[in-house]
Amino acid sequence: MKKLICLFLLLFSSVSFSLDDSLIAPKWSYSGVAGLNISQIALENWTQGGDNALAFTLLGNFGAKFIDSPWTFNNGLKLAFGRTKLGEDEFRTNDNEFFLESILSYAFGWALDPYFSNSVRTVLSKGYDYKINPAIQTSQFFDPGYITQSIGFMYNKLPNFTTRIGLGFQETITSKFPFYSDDPETPSELEKFKFDTGIESVTEGAVKIEENVLYGSKLRLFSSFNELDVWDVRWDNLITAQISKYFNVNFNVLLIYEKKQSLKTQLKEALQFGITYSLF
Repeated sequence: MKKLICLFLLLFSSVSFSLDDSLIAPKWSYSGVAGLNISQIALENWTQGGDNALAFTLLGNFGAKFIDSPWTFNNGLKLAFGRTKLGEDEFRTNDNEFFLESILSYAFGWALDPYFSNSVRTVLSKGYDYKINPAIQTSQFFDPGYITQSIGFMYNKLPNFTTRIGLGFQETITSKFPFYSDDPETPSELEKFKFDTGIESVTEGAVKIEENVLYGSKLRLFSSFNELDVWDVRWDNLITAQISKYFNVNFNVLLIYEKKQSLKTQLKEALQFGITYSLF
């Protein structure tokens, strides 16, 4: 039964990508950007030390928005997959993300609009902990998988800025890696599914620093009612400097704190030269 519920939620969050185009074309708008970030060093007869290095990241950001006043149905899909290779070592995964979000809101004409949202988070490929030798696998597609629903109120009256807060329901699904969902208070039982009820808050915005420099940020907070002193934090920041039509420089800082993943704050920083192309 739990698996059927999770499948329904996943299908709901993806519904906007499977509707009949003939019905939705007049009121839908779409966006899609694909990118490749790459860095490379090749050494030959080099006496000053160092080794060959290659790193790449494939990125995709897609959106589909339906407006039929007073209803708005906004969808976003973010994909990221990156690998790096140093010298004779094997390729290692250094970026690995799947994030799908759908938000349905109704404009009453108030300062705040009621909304319902559904999001799906997981990894695209197998993830490993390379600090251990040999490296051990820690994740794979939808293991863990996080599905979150939220209902509440949002403020979206300013350009390029929205914030929302509401009652949240979060499901954590695992298979081979149940430590993401297992309840330590029941040592005799291994839970592969976890359901939390709590509060979710999401704030995102974008601002132009210069004519060709854009800063975007998204902060997501979640806390379950039975542990309100502990909050899951995901703060994603990206500065993009557009060099030309297809080339840019990206500086990304991602901060994550999730107690079930690690007791320490996780931080990822990346400065990369990229190629981007608008698909539609």
